[in-house]
Amino acid sequence: MQKVLGIVGPTAVGKTTLSIQLAHQFNGEIISGDSMQVYRHLDIGTAKVTPTEMDGIVHHLINIKDVTERYSAADFVADARQLINEITNRGRLPIIAGGTGFYLQALLDNLVLGGDSDADQSIRAELHAHAENVGNEAIWTELKQIDPQAAAQIPVNNVRRVIRALEVYQKTGHRFSDQPQLMAGQYDTLLIGLNADRKLVYDRINQRVDLMFQAGLLDEARWLLEQGGPTVAAGKGIGYRELYPYLSGAIDLPTATAKIKQDSRHYAKRQLTWFRNKMNVRWFNVIEHPEARKQIQQTVSAWLTK
Repeated sequence: MQKVLGIVGPTAVGKTTLSIQLAHQFNGEIISGDSMQVYRHLDIGTAKVTPTEMDGIVHHLINIKDVTERYSAADFVADARQLINEITNRGRLPIIAGGTGFYLQALLDNLVLGGDSDADQSIRAELHAHAENVGNEAIWTELKQIDPQAAAQIPVNNVRRVIRALEVYQKTGHRFSDQPQLMAGQYDTLLIGLNADRKLVYDRINQRVDLMFQAGLLDEARWLLEQGGPTVAAGKGIGYRELYPYLSGAIDLPTATAKIKQDSRHYAKRQLTWFRNKMNVRWFNVIEHPEARKQIQQTVSAWLTK
């Protein structure tokens, strides 16, 4: 089974730096797991890694789309799977670094994505509604009747996975357990999560926004607005959407800046909740405890050799 290392966590906790260090130590190439860094010309507001920061490490899925082009979780999964194969075949370690939790979950949990018809969406919605009505144990029992092997490996309270197994059965007519790549996951994955004291993370986010303005964020937002702003695929990103009212004269710059910081802090909170609740992550705090980098190296080394 192919090994995949993931570096996850909220914004502004050092994922980029750590991923590059680990890539040097473990012969890795980095796949960006960020939904906005795929877009060309949006460098500052997306905190995109610079060529200097890359330090010779190969990075993928950065600057691959124009701002008018849509890039979905299904696109990411298809691209990432191909890259994982190519990187592995080169004898190197695929490292996914980024904070777009749904992208990583879609890839690692083999979520059914892309091309879903209204009927497919309706199956999922009906299963969720049914689960809420009958309760966790009852819907798990329904899965057990259809697919005892899958039920035996899925905890009663993991409703999301129970629903996924039922959905696969309803869509394909095949039991979840008959598809080993869905049951076990396609990759041998280690997820390293970075976090720190909430106030410290929020302070770092506020500081990062100030540095973005110094680096030219306003010019980037103005250019994006000229391309269509909120009407284009990339136009609703944090750091850009809050500046459109300022650029049109509706609000002043301090108000727009405060809104970027607020939205960024809220996003960091959502990221952390996602990774904690939906993925199996080993957490470290390298900001307040730099010695944790040694623990991370040991953890990755042990995982690679097992």
